[in-house]
Amino acid sequence: METGRSGPPRTAPAPPPGSSTRPEAGGLDALAVTTLRGVGPRVAERLDRLGIRTVQDLLFHLPLRYEDRTRVVPIGSLRIGASALVEGEVELTELGRGRRRALLCRIGDGTGSLTLRFFHFNARQQETLRRGRRVRCFGEVRAGPVTTEMIHPEYRIAGDADEEPEEDRLTPIYPTTGGLHQLRLRALTAQALAHLAEPPASGTGLIEWIPNEVLRRFRLPSLPAAVRYVHRPPRGASLAELAEGRHPAQRRLAFEELLAHHLSLRRLRERVRRRPAPVLQGPGRLTAALRARLPFALTAAQERVFTEIRRDLALGVPMLRLVQGDVGSGKTVVAALTCLEAVEAGWQAALMAPTELLAEQHFQNFRGWLEPLGVSVGRLTGRRRGAGRAACLGALREGTISVAVGTHALFQDEVDFARLGLVIIDEQHRFGVHQRLALHEKGRRDGLYPHQLIMTATPIPRTLAMTAYADLDNSVIDELPPGRLPVRTVVVPDTRRDEVIERVRNACGAGRQAYWVCTLIEESEALQCRAAADTAVALSEALPELRIGLVHGRLKDRDKVRIMGTFQNGDLDLLVATTVIEVGVDVPNAGLMIIENAERLGLAQLHQLRGRVGRGRRESGCVLLYHGTLSETARQRLAALRETHDGFEIARRDLDLRGPGEVLGTRQTGALQLHIADLARDRDLLPAVEQAATLLLERHPGHVAPLIRRWLGEGVRYAQV
Repeated sequence: METGRSGPPRTAPAPPPGSSTRPEAGGLDALAVTTLRGVGPRVAERLDRLGIRTVQDLLFHLPLRYEDRTRVVPIGSLRIGASALVEGEVELTELGRGRRRALLCRIGDGTGSLTLRFFHFNARQQETLRRGRRVRCFGEVRAGPVTTEMIHPEYRIAGDADEEPEEDRLTPIYPTTGGLHQLRLRALTAQALAHLAEPPASGTGLIEWIPNEVLRRFRLPSLPAAVRYVHRPPRGASLAELAEGRHPAQRRLAFEELLAHHLSLRRLRERVRRRPAPVLQGPGRLTAALRARLPFALTAAQERVFTEIRRDLALGVPMLRLVQGDVGSGKTVVAALTCLEAVEAGWQAALMAPTELLAEQHFQNFRGWLEPLGVSVGRLTGRRRGAGRAACLGALREGTISVAVGTHALFQDEVDFARLGLVIIDEQHRFGVHQRLALHEKGRRDGLYPHQLIMTATPIPRTLAMTAYADLDNSVIDELPPGRLPVRTVVVPDTRRDEVIERVRNACGAGRQAYWVCTLIEESEALQCRAAADTAVALSEALPELRIGLVHGRLKDRDKVRIMGTFQNGDLDLLVATTVIEVGVDVPNAGLMIIENAERLGLAQLHQLRGRVGRGRRESGCVLLYHGTLSETARQRLAALRETHDGFEIARRDLDLRGPGEVLGTRQTGALQLHIADLARDRDLLPAVEQAATLLLERHPGHVAPLIRRWLGEGVRYAQV
């Protein structure tokens, strides 16, 4: 059974299985799949599991891959691992002996022999495959004990060559579900393709929402031609080109999907910019006071970004700004200055962080910076209970807390703000879009909406930002504070573990502190925590003179905060941890980072972990320990980290290696789920997509909504954030 990436989220609400939808001017998106032959209630229910409710949905349920059954391959030229169509005469059929009972059928064509192996068979099959019959079959070629083999191939008894014409097109393999065979999907798709010949005006055609001037300008094939090709590629079509998504027909569909996503974000931006927001503009006394207390001056990049933010806050429409900054670039102090702008204008600010550890770090920083200026700072996390929580909720409601710092607990129903004018979201890609929306809606009061500032320490390549964040203004803190030295990074096999332990001893003996991060391939948090605990015990035995602490995800939050505080205060030499320390931990004296099983982590995560050291003015080091033989991808990943400290270059390479879903974190949040397009592969389309979006919005606004609906369907709701 094939499962996997299918067509886009679907258009209209699902009709009950077995019902029909009257064709309207909307064309095939209004024609229920139940109008096709062979689609009764049971098949309709199975199609619905795949999100297929209309004939248009079926046309956009695209093949995962293709098989070439257009030519018979000589048995003697078969390659292990390839799938091929062969034809030969049955030389022998017998029951095989061994652990599993099997029917073995050996066929030959004069160039070689091939064994067909069936574990599930019956007496009729034995008779059908009797000696002397000619058999045509298709399957994957495997190595066997005597000859090459195919296990459970598709087959049929072949007649004369004149009576058995070969396929004239490649065979599509679709994502499917239980009870829905590939043959059924191909037959239904054939009926849907027949509608492509009908004009859209008939009510049953496929409407082309991209205007002709755009198709001509960017040399795009028509939508019906592209859809027909990807479902039925002709004999001779390049399997490699189709597998890589490089055929013009696939690129045409990718273009339209990227255009739909881009338009949805542009429309969101227009909608948000029509809303009123509080004007957050004051004399600047509080920001001047904080600057005077800071032991450092802002960099030119921080000054530039803060100026852009202040300009937004003064406009009276909601700010929607993404601030990107590499690890250690100083985003937090820019966020604190932004909060003071809101407070001085008489409004509250809220900062939401993805973890208790990071929220606590922000709370401590904000309290140290803001409370001496007379600005009250409150903390609200999911683990805070009892009287302290009740008091915090009351203070937020009454407005006596000016700046709230917390986790997702900030958007729970019981939390009310007196005058929330600014929402800051740190490491935004770790939150689901509905969580961000909930916090945004909490600020809506008296017809005004809060400003939003979104921060990330995971730099996003411009190609991704153009598509995933087209609704946001983009600021970049592209300068590190003066005096920061690059972290010397080395890649070491774990067979040299004793040398690494000695390096930890020397670093801590010289007065520095170190991290030892444990990762596992297993997803189980319990296993990762146990590995960290075992490592802490082993290191304590190897380094008895050092003070060693342990922090992992299964500790209570108050214990995590306490241990981190002990490490920050210098009362621990070595901190053994899981990746819970990935973001937000700031210990300037930490000068050495050891990452075990570094080959298991993505580039962005490795870069974040490395960013926990090198925050002071002395040289720091990072050791990437790997186990066994590195794969080519792992080798490229670790080499990239060794070669560069530029977060944007690392993000670009991460995009190439892992794809946009991982880089943006959308595998978890569902914020951007592309079904046909691939941002890494199709990045060259994005400038044209941007131009086409502008043209549609200006000259063909009526095409925008149906185009978005075709590709995003109900998923367009995420754009309300």
